[in-house]
Amino acid sequence: MNTLILTVGLPRSGKSTWSRTTGFPMVNPDSIRLALHGQAFYASAEPTVWATAHLMVAALFLAGHGTVILDATNLTRHRRDEWRSPDWERSYKVFKTSQTTCMDRAMVDGKRYLLPVIARMATTIEWPEETA
Repeated sequence: MNTLILTVGLPRSGKSTWSRTTGFPMVNPDSIRLALHGQAFYASAEPTVWATAHLMVAALFLAGHGTVILDATNLTRHRRDEWRSPDWERSYKVFKTSQTTCMDRAMVDGKRYLLPVIARMATTIEWPEETA
């Protein structure tokens, strides 16, 4: 059975760094955003971003990859449930990096615009209890 690994964690928590080390194909909504409109976030494009991510995951499995990573925050049960499918099983790689550490990393990386995003997301986290 195919496996979709959902990363779960705040922005700057280490999800992408870990994902790149695995050797598995990765779908990254941030990269889709940059390819579509050249910026980190553009609200009206979000439906296209997520439709593209779903198509990319399905296409990678159809291409014969047995494991695919969705490198996104996936902080709520609702967001993770959007990735249920009879075509794959889900598992999670959880990054419980502190809000302070994530904010410090954003500052060091010159991404101050992420500070309110991290603060808001930190209040909405629903850590997964099950493996998928």
